[in-house]
Amino acid sequence: MGEAIKAFMKRPTTKIGIITALMFQVIFSLIWMTGYNGVTDNTKNLRIAIVNEDTQMGSKVQEQLEKNLPFHVEKSSSIEAAREQLNNREIQMVVHIPADFSAKVAGPGQPGELKYYLNESNPATIKSIMTGVSAQITATVNKQAIEAGAAGILTQAKMPGEQVSAISGGLSERVISNVQTDNKVEGMNNQMVPMMMVLASYVGAMIMGMNMEQSSMALSGQVGKWRRFGARTIINAVSALVVALVGSSLVLALGGQSEQGFLTMWLFQSLFVMVFMFVSQLFLLLFGMAGMLFNIIMLSAQLVTSGAMVPRELLSDFYFSLSSYLPATYAVEGNMNILFGGPSVGEASLALVIIGLVAIVLGAGVTAVRRAPQPQRQPGSDISPGLA
Repeated sequence: MGEAIKAFMKRPTTKIGIITALMFQVIFSLIWMTGYNGVTDNTKNLRIAIVNEDTQMGSKVQEQLEKNLPFHVEKSSSIEAAREQLNNREIQMVVHIPADFSAKVAGPGQPGELKYYLNESNPATIKSIMTGVSAQITATVNKQAIEAGAAGILTQAKMPGEQVSAISGGLSERVISNVQTDNKVEGMNNQMVPMMMVLASYVGAMIMGMNMEQSSMALSGQVGKWRRFGARTIINAVSALVVALVGSSLVLALGGQSEQGFLTMWLFQSLFVMVFMFVSQLFLLLFGMAGMLFNIIMLSAQLVTSGAMVPRELLSDFYFSLSSYLPATYAVEGNMNILFGGPSVGEASLALVIIGLVAIVLGAGVTAVRRAPQPQRQPGSDISPGLA
């Protein structure tokens, strides 16, 4: 056994494997611990829109929400405009105060109703935070409505102040909440699909790129650098279509949802898988097999900043800005639109196309300046020499 261990440790690949395992720990620890640091303190970056149609008590409620909520609170002119912003993920919740709110709160019949609109086509954290906030808002407004309304009535009856407070505090609720969700997500398994697609696609692209780089190095004496670059580009494009076909089919076959249909889902996944392949290939073209280190960094950074697990709005300014330049951000955004509902994927697709083209152009530039060995015909080989 000792001889076997010595034999393994003499192999460079064994040492590289151990170093790679160590680097995964170092890179993920550094990026995740710094990326998620301060997330709970950044809830002020979340946005809530208030649509107030009640000029009496509703105005007071709106003023209190603007003053006390630890979020960015803005007014919206109409419920339609606010829900459009919600659908586009420009805001995280809509609070609607109906025109008859004050009348119902003050009347003896049905209680007043505060309406809340949430968009589930978001990281699960958003729904959790906003659901808790809606319950807190309703409880606070309800308590104030009971105390104000009952105190007025009982005071008119000339009851002592202490008795007024005791009786008003024990009355039934006068304000209830009505939470409505748009783009409903059917189960936690579907909620995790965008992150799963990004993780599986980029890891697959990394490993494929590593093996393609090894194949390219093995063929460097037989095939010219431009023919190898062109072949890799074509193989990446075709492979992305096949990989995405399998991935999209399995997601739907296993109970996944797709609001925009299978074809859109397949084509969009093909696009971002292809972009992942070209981006991961770029680091391998630049640094050879050492480029895998940069791909590990890219993987970790994209999992943090993509918005699949934690809303990008809760990240620090550095990581929020970084997310705008990484393809996984647009892959997650487009996937949420396709799977759960939302705007079209045109904007996300355009961003991915731009990133992919930049990666291809930079890869071509690296190929142009790299010196390659003169291709030589191997005995018995039918591969003709390419351009050096």
